[in-house]
Amino acid sequence: MTRNPVVLYVDDDPGICRLAEKDLARHGFDVETATDGLAGLARAAEGGIDIIALDHHMPGHTGLEIIPKIRALPDPPPIVYVTGEAEGRIAVAALKAGADDYVIKELTGEFFPLLRAALISALNARALQRARDEAEAEIHAARDRFEALAEERALLIREMNHRVGNSLQLVASLLNMQASAHPDPAVKSVLATAIGRVMAVSQVHRRLYTSDDVHTVELDLYLGGLIEDLSRAVDGEAQDERIVFSIDRAPTRPDRAIAIGVIMTELVLNALKYAYPEGGGAVRVQGRVADGQFALTVEDDGVGSAVGVKAVGTGLGRRIIQALATKLDAEIEHDARHRGTRVTIRFATDEDVANSH
Repeated sequence: MTRNPVVLYVDDDPGICRLAEKDLARHGFDVETATDGLAGLARAAEGGIDIIALDHHMPGHTGLEIIPKIRALPDPPPIVYVTGEAEGRIAVAALKAGADDYVIKELTGEFFPLLRAALISALNARALQRARDEAEAEIHAARDRFEALAEERALLIREMNHRVGNSLQLVASLLNMQASAHPDPAVKSVLATAIGRVMAVSQVHRRLYTSDDVHTVELDLYLGGLIEDLSRAVDGEAQDERIVFSIDRAPTRPDRAIAIGVIMTELVLNALKYAYPEGGGAVRVQGRVADGQFALTVEDDGVGSAVGVKAVGTGLGRRIIQALATKLDAEIEHDARHRGTRVTIRFATDEDVANSH
């Protein structure tokens, strides 16, 4: 059940106070009165008043002097200012001081209907403002909750990436130990390839848990770090001088980064193992961004059958490259004119990720 709005009518004329009380009570208001500004201020400070009708001419303090004091109260009620018929300038001053509306006081029959209309309008405006404030507060609270959840989710994802990265690093270390202990060069080679594949995935998770952005991988940093790992993956020897790389900055999603990293791993490891039977040749890796495309090129000056569809080995690497290229919707290009082997994987950049950076 809704209660009637409570009006505090402040006027030093007891007769007008009684008339206002009777008229407003007949139209659904509960009315309290005060005969001077300070008494009205004291009653308003007690609370429970929904709106104030405040007269201008009162002994001691004018209504204009009382308005700022009412406005200084916690959650002050709206004010309808009541002034004489010829005092338009005072009404304007009252609005500037903080009154919500004003009514010209004249007792010919129009005053009380206008007063009621002004009171209802001010109450509706205050209710609308409160609803708007509550909605904005709820929006801010929801945004704060969302940001807190997003931060918690990012922390959980970062922790997951940390654990997955550590686990994959452990797998790579165990494979490396097994490769070092095995006397068969063929087994060592197979294990080195397996280590490279594990590293390709591990590097993504390592990049993600050390980054503030758990949704994006920078290809230049990721592929560069992966190449540094791969430089030590073949025969347990450092290959830093053999692998030369230059990669443009290109942010991408983690799932695509893994596919790109595994493709590059297959191409680089095959080149290191097969391109130079006598050893010592260079492998070059380039990543270039142009016209919304990323072109990843791995090339050597070796025997010409090191990588790609003609790669020496079991053919598993070739199938992995083709499967991941399909996932990336990428084109595989073989440059037959190159003296050794040159393979380019060309795919679209992540425009949505790039535009957000």
